[in-house]
Amino acid sequence: MVRLTPAGGAPVDPARPLTVTAVRGRLTDVTMTTDDGRQVAGRLAADARSWRTTEPLAAGARYTVRIGADDGRGGRGETTTGVTTKPGNQLLTALLGPTEDQDDGSPVYGVGQPVTVQLSRPVHDPAARQAVEHGLRVTSEPAVSGAWHWVDDRTLHFRPEEYWPAHATVRVAFDAEGRHISDDLYGGTPSRIAFRTGDRVVALVDARTDYLTFRRNGEVVRTIPVTTGKPGFETRNGIKVVLGKEAQVRMDGETVGIPTGSADAYSLDVQWATRVTWSGEYVHAAPWSVASQGHANVSHGCTGLSTADARWFYDHVRVGDVVQVVGSNGHGMEPFDNGFGDWNLSWNDWLAGSAGGSAVSTAGGPTGDVGVTPDGRAEPVGALVPQI
Repeated sequence: MVRLTPAGGAPVDPARPLTVTAVRGRLTDVTMTTDDGRQVAGRLAADARSWRTTEPLAAGARYTVRIGADDGRGGRGETTTGVTTKPGNQLLTALLGPTEDQDDGSPVYGVGQPVTVQLSRPVHDPAARQAVEHGLRVTSEPAVSGAWHWVDDRTLHFRPEEYWPAHATVRVAFDAEGRHISDDLYGGTPSRIAFRTGDRVVALVDARTDYLTFRRNGEVVRTIPVTTGKPGFETRNGIKVVLGKEAQVRMDGETVGIPTGSADAYSLDVQWATRVTWSGEYVHAAPWSVASQGHANVSHGCTGLSTADARWFYDHVRVGDVVQVVGSNGHGMEPFDNGFGDWNLSWNDWLAGSAGGSAVSTAGGPTGDVGVTPDGRAEPVGALVPQI
């Protein structure tokens, strides 16, 4: 005779272990499997009188338990029973990014685009964060070495050690349905996305020479005269990622703290604006400063080009492409919260932000699990209107 604990046939608490006890004799074999045939880990006591699960059960799941026992008097028997678990009271879901197709309707991004995950609930505990990363999976063709980084308790980013390869296919999935995360928090509805990368486009803006060098797949395509931020409004140094493009945008100095009537005040419509920070830094047409482009820095922080050059740049970049500024006296690009400054962190610093603490491969197959961000495409509340 054997007994299951908890007993009674009602759904059991997935946070508690399931125990099988031999009322008389001993257990010879206990196997517990999920609906899809995966075996649940368990341990038989040294005296073979009891067996218990050694891994958390999933919430809202069904299991089959097969029990073999010896009554101690030469009699042997087997029995099979079903067990269901209660659904979790709190479910964790994940909004994966990038989430939007481009203007041409294709899910193609630049090689600097990070994967982002926005969790529905905060996760603080290191072990719980590892459980989240275990439920996240990034695969790519070709495969790369990459890692997750916790931006905050609800946000993760995934990036390779270097930029994504050109023309890669990237697939992202969150599949922790029913899995225990922490306390009464369990994985909720799965989600998945896929996107591709285009050519490797990197635009290098040198604030010392006032020229932009545009490279595609490592080859210099064009060098373009520009102007960057003047003293007091210096352009941020560092690596930025294209966030969006606007054929025309209204720029008003008051939104960045420049009072109306001051010598630096401005309010105007600007054409062919390629956005690189949420606080309002763009690469855009600045026909009023053509005489200074290639010679001096006279903007309020943006990178200014002639109208024709700005249109060309606008037409030849996509969201996720890389814009790097060097030689400016401005402060460094923020790693997070003002766009995608992820690439400004060293690889060691990036790894330090992972619950697992190490890089993983994005190769496909059953060993390709990787730990993965708010939706990185969404503009945060209170974002500022552009500066020029």
